[in-house]
Amino acid sequence: MIYVLDTDIAGYWQQGHPVVLAHARSLPPGTEVVSTVITFGEDLSGWLPACRRAKNGDERILAYQRLNNGLTFYRQIACLPFNKTAAQIFDQLRKQDKQIGTNDLAIAAIVLAVNGIVVTRNIADFSRVPNLVIEDWAK
Repeated sequence: MIYVLDTDIAGYWQQGHPVVLAHARSLPPGTEVVSTVITFGEDLSGWLPACRRAKNGDERILAYQRLNNGLTFYRQIACLPFNKTAAQIFDQLRKQDKQIGTNDLAIAAIVLAVNGIVVTRNIADFSRVPNLVIEDWAK
């Protein structure tokens, strides 16, 4: 089984959220926990502007620490690519006009491509995707 962390849950994991980490520790041996290149991109697009906006040295230290912590996290976890299979699924879902954001739709397509389970707090949006298996580890 492959569990795919979306951006919120990846952030909780990085912050040491006790409930998220407890779920991860309770998984049976051989279970994969991964993320996606989409999630990495969303995280990076938040971290870099925070580094540039820092008003003083202390803020800059914190911003770059967060960037470095994210780098460490993404070095330790596999990130699934947005490949041809995911692109085909994405295009099929897009035609169905499921009222879900582009990045969430791309994450869903990747998860469907690997027959995985998306781990997210965003049940409302991801539940609009047919056949997508969803779990919320933040509860």
